[in-house]
Amino acid sequence: MTKKETALDERLWEKIARALDSLEYGSIHIVVHDSQVVQIERTEKYRLPAGKAKDEVKQARTGR
Repeated sequence: MTKKETALDERLWEKIARALDSLEYGSIHIVVHDSQVVQIERTEKYRLPAGKAKDEVKQARTGR
C-alpha cells in the first residue's frame, strides 16, 4: 500500500466516523464504484415515544 492510499484510507475513516457521530437511529450507506468509495450517505431517524406521540395527536385533534 502506498502513502497516498494510506492517507486516503485515513480520511475515509474520518468521514465515516463523522457520519456515525451522534447518530442514534438511522443508517450509513457507503457507495462503491470500481473498488473505490464514491459516496457516503447518512439517513437519520427520530423516534418518538409511542405514548407521548398519541397524546400530542389527541391534543391537536381535540384542542385539549
